[in-house]
Amino acid sequence: MFLWSKLKDSLKEVKNRWSGGLVSLFSGSTIDEEFWDSLEEILISGDVGIDLTEELIEELQKTVKREGLKTPDQLIAYFIDLVTERLVAVDGMGKEIVLDKSPKVIVLVGVNGSGKTTTAAKLAEQFHRQGKKVILGAADTFRAAAIDQLKIWGERTGSRVIAQQQGSDSAAVAYDALQAARASGADVLIIDTAGRLHSKHNLMEELTKIVRVIEREVGRDSMENLLVLDAVMGQNGFAQAESFHKALSLNGVILSKYDNTAKGGVILAIAHRLALPIRYIGLGESVDDLRLFEPQEFVRALLENNGNNV
Repeated sequence: MFLWSKLKDSLKEVKNRWSGGLVSLFSGSTIDEEFWDSLEEILISGDVGIDLTEELIEELQKTVKREGLKTPDQLIAYFIDLVTERLVAVDGMGKEIVLDKSPKVIVLVGVNGSGKTTTAAKLAEQFHRQGKKVILGAADTFRAAAIDQLKIWGERTGSRVIAQQQGSDSAAVAYDALQAARASGADVLIIDTAGRLHSKHNLMEELTKIVRVIEREVGRDSMENLLVLDAVMGQNGFAQAESFHKALSLNGVILSKYDNTAKGGVILAIAHRLALPIRYIGLGESVDDLRLFEPQEFVRALLENNGNNV
């Protein structure tokens, strides 16, 4: 279990860079035009997005009028509820990967540098600690370094890695990994894929081929296609997400590097613009720092004031 105190510590940098401004704003003395202007500025700077920012402010202004609120500290609870409602409204938000098939196949996609390989290792470690047998498939055959990195993580997490030489057909690697998972009675197969620019046609063709091969073998219900999205990129990551979703019918997002972002509002933007659930969130570099995304708990930790629950 990821402790509440650890969650708050993991979000410390995000609060320093972004949400701390919200906390300070809601600790002010007056709800006036300056308050609304400042709220708009902070939300947009955090990559919430202009449209959603306007919607949130409009809802809060209605609340102020309806409830007769006078000070920002009276409004913070409504803001937290509003943000949480926006997140939980997305089907599958915070849903844990369930190993209801054997093997369950998890295909991780995303651009280079998004954190796919590390995320694969973190998931493998979580399943390993649950007593599950894990196979890792090194389907990023474009970079030899990616294969080597996955092998290192495989040793660290006690997971067998199925790999071929650099330049091999990635779908063939995925197929071999699936056969190995079946033969060994593995509970889960995690496939790490290449991440060259999302706009490149050949990359999408390569990824769709991997998914087709696996789907033909195990069926769509036995698969999870998850996008690993770098939180530091903020709104710049949406073109990636839209392209990957269109090509692969994603089951959700794993948001990596959130502990290092100044674009903390990206969690809202993903829910609003993409209608994709955030399933897990990365809050550090170690294998222990990937956690299930729980909207209510997360928003409270992000917006709490002075160590007290809001």
